[in-house]
Amino acid sequence: MADPQMGTQALKLENRRLRKSVMGSVRVINDSEFETEVMNAAQPVLVYFWASWCGPCRLLPPVMDSIATNYGDRLKVIKMEVDPNPESVAKCKVEGVPAFRFVQSGEIKQSIEGVMTKQKLEEFLNANLVTA
Repeated sequence: MADPQMGTQALKLENRRLRKSVMGSVRVINDSEFETEVMNAAQPVLVYFWASWCGPCRLLPPVMDSIATNYGDRLKVIKMEVDPNPESVAKCKVEGVPAFRFVQSGEIKQSIEGVMTKQKLEEFLNANLVTA
């Protein structure tokens, strides 16, 4: 239940935070959240780097939503736009988009760049989750 003293803007922010925390959804984060949401996560994380100017990136939201839904019990799915998040891009050595990083226990275990079909992304995750 919302605090009656909470202003409209604060309530909107709280609702946005709650929506991002729902299991099975793609979470959109920024540089300030990267350390907590990715590097310190208790479960494996798939980070999807994208850009608004990237044509192939526009094809991936349905794939990422499906991955989040199908793997949400074993994996956190994070989406980060590259231009406003240079620190995370540098930390993950992203050189092109779309880019994917599989992170576990604070380490980048696998990296892939370029467009991937849902099937290829699932194969990538299945191979990495076995060793996770």
